[in-house]
Amino acid sequence: MVNIGIIGIGRIGRVHGESITKFVKNAKIKAVADPFLNDNSKQWAASLDIESTYIDYKKILADPDIDAVLICSSTDTHSSISIEAIKSGKHVFCEKPIDHDVKKIKEVLDVVKTSGLKYQVGFNRRFDHNFKAVKDAVATGKIGKQQIIKITSRDPQAPPIEYIKVSGGIFLDMTIHDFDMVRYLSGSEVEEVFAIGSVTVDPEIGKAGDIDTAVITMKLANGATAIIDNCRQAAYGYDQRAEVFGTKGAVSINNDSNSTAVISDKDGVTGEKPMYFFLERYMMAYAAEINSFVDSISNNTPTTVNANDGLQPVLIGLAAKRSVEENRPVTIAEIKKAFNLSID
Repeated sequence: MVNIGIIGIGRIGRVHGESITKFVKNAKIKAVADPFLNDNSKQWAASLDIESTYIDYKKILADPDIDAVLICSSTDTHSSISIEAIKSGKHVFCEKPIDHDVKKIKEVLDVVKTSGLKYQVGFNRRFDHNFKAVKDAVATGKIGKQQIIKITSRDPQAPPIEYIKVSGGIFLDMTIHDFDMVRYLSGSEVEEVFAIGSVTVDPEIGKAGDIDTAVITMKLANGATAIIDNCRQAAYGYDQRAEVFGTKGAVSINNDSNSTAVISDKDGVTGEKPMYFFLERYMMAYAAEINSFVDSISNNTPTTVNANDGLQPVLIGLAAKRSVEENRPVTIAEIKKAFNLSID
């Protein structure tokens, strides 16, 4: 049994708490910590039979009975708490991104490399049943040599402007999942990025220095071209689709809905809208990624989404941001050079 401490019990921390309690057999949540701990969060913890609740996360790091921590706190704390946790001898699961600052991510990678501990990044879509089916089809050669990868990712509504201001921008907040998915589905690295973006949802997003709609094209090392389209708002719900096209065929996935019922009548043929947001769409994926993390600890095997997998989408995101700002293609090698990272 792996004893877990959760640091940060906002929305994503609670998702993990509930999914671990319900669906992860070989793990137990021993403690949670949050600087905004209140009666409501204490009641929530008690409902899941969590023994201890703290305001100070350092009490989790100091507990010798806790084997691993889930870092679900605000993004600006991810890298520093990661390093503290590793130095405290804890295995770490860190929600994405590790940080917006490449130098800080590099510091985490360096500490992880010499620790002998497990470190996994929370790119939960890799564990979704639909995306996994695409990955399996590509990996087994069913579609042949990859030619075009298409990913559509649109949220049902934009987040609050106050969140936009600290999010790191659409590419490091929203599209980062899609950059990871391109790497995951293709099994290849991104070499060059060209992105265009606009503000079509809310002018306040533009005033906050961000965009809310984007199309990104990428050249991959395997010769394929990847295309991502994003929007912060889709009137019909959470839009998550993907296709990989190759020399032998194509594999694609559509949105999940609560049922596959289709009504045909005099007004037309209609079906249900997609599930509304990521909590409904990816709940089982959250459980699956923690099961994978726990298995890697129990069996002393590599994590399926490692610290380098946390770094690469940030590099792609920075390239996309620079591409929009300068209206030109940007290579990943250019971004790596700016941060003195090795160029393979």
